[in-house]
Amino acid sequence: MEEVFDTFTLTALYELMRRRIIARMYGVVSSGKEARIYWAKDPGGRDLAVKIYLTVTAEFRKSIRKYIEGDPRFQGLLSRDTRSLMAAWARKEYGNLVRLSRAGVRVPRPIAFNKTIIVMEFIGENGVRAPLLKENPPRGEEAERILEEILRYVRLAYCKARLVHADLSEYNVMLRDGEVVLIDVSQAVDLSHPMAEEFLARDLRNIIRFFSREVGISAPSVDEAYRVVTSCRE
Repeated sequence: MEEVFDTFTLTALYELMRRRIIARMYGVVSSGKEARIYWAKDPGGRDLAVKIYLTVTAEFRKSIRKYIEGDPRFQGLLSRDTRSLMAAWARKEYGNLVRLSRAGVRVPRPIAFNKTIIVMEFIGENGVRAPLLKENPPRGEEAERILEEILRYVRLAYCKARLVHADLSEYNVMLRDGEVVLIDVSQAVDLSHPMAEEFLARDLRNIIRFFSREVGISAPSVDEAYRVVTSCRE
């Protein structure tokens, strides 16, 4: 059903319900080529986001190759069947969320995972997700503050979590009442990855381009931002 709820996924979901992590599932909040996110409630009535990776997508293996090859945490993953690869990818995203949270980066709080399912904090209210940066671009001094906050999180990720987001853009930043939340961290790579520095430069180009061209504020150059983010290496 919905390319998501096969027997494998339902069994994993029932286990999360048996463990009293999820009490009730509602509808789809957002969907992409690789996963769907559902609104749910825990036994205490608190909102949850439940991310379920599709187990039938054919493009998945191809799209994640560059993020896995060279990452010592996931050697040998690409030789597995697609379902096992999806489960390992979900475990990778959960681990990235934990590392980023501990480093002080504002991401959805990780709660649990099981096979191809990740349970995390719901960024929004009553089943309506918070807007993306692209959907609700800030202006003026507020935009300057938000850019500064995003760059601060990129630096914390690099210096404390030793991770690079690797897909950062205006589509992977949420704004909830002015609060910046970085999302979609499945592809984030460890600094030991051979393309980590290249991914970081791309992240910075994407964010600075958005704020300088689309928002229209004065933003630092990519080189300047790169020096600030990586200054902990000195």
